[in-house]
Amino acid sequence: MSINLLVPDEDAAVIWRGPLVPGAVRQFWTDVEWGQLDYLLVDLPPGTFDTGLTVTQNLPVDRVIVVTTPQELAAIEVCKAVHMAGQLNVRGLGVVENMSCFVCPDTDKRHESFGPSHADQVAATAGAPVLARLPMDPQIAALCDAGDVASAARPEIEALATALSRLALVSPAAAMVSNR
Repeated sequence: MSINLLVPDEDAAVIWRGPLVPGAVRQFWTDVEWGQLDYLLVDLPPGTFDTGLTVTQNLPVDRVIVVTTPQELAAIEVCKAVHMAGQLNVRGLGVVENMSCFVCPDTDKRHESFGPSHADQVAATAGAPVLARLPMDPQIAALCDAGDVASAARPEIEALATALSRLALVSPAAAMVSNR
């Protein structure tokens, strides 16, 4: 479910203030026919703002997967969100680092375009493992643009899928929320 599905034109901006965004997320939870769920993944905007607080307080969330990027500032912000979740009795389930590096297709050399990783620091704060470090990949970006992201294949993506499957077996009642 996405607000984008409800606007008349995909280029239309959704300009809301105050409680409207968390209210819409709450409405997604209460008014969408989800059917029988084992898990619900909620992609939240970054930070410790109203939306994350509303979701954490109103949905039966008991674990979170946090998404970060390598920059130190991103790690600081994600750690704040982890602390907020902890104050609401929501524990860390895992950490995913997006845009961890760029692997040059011509040389296979790794480049840390956004600096060194802080995923281990975030994982320590969350009390959860690093599930994946996903590199930037122009081929995956092209697949996303073409609406064919499901055919994207990288070893890191496969490893993340395996890690999530294992977590599902260990923690079958957990709802997972991402915050990046």
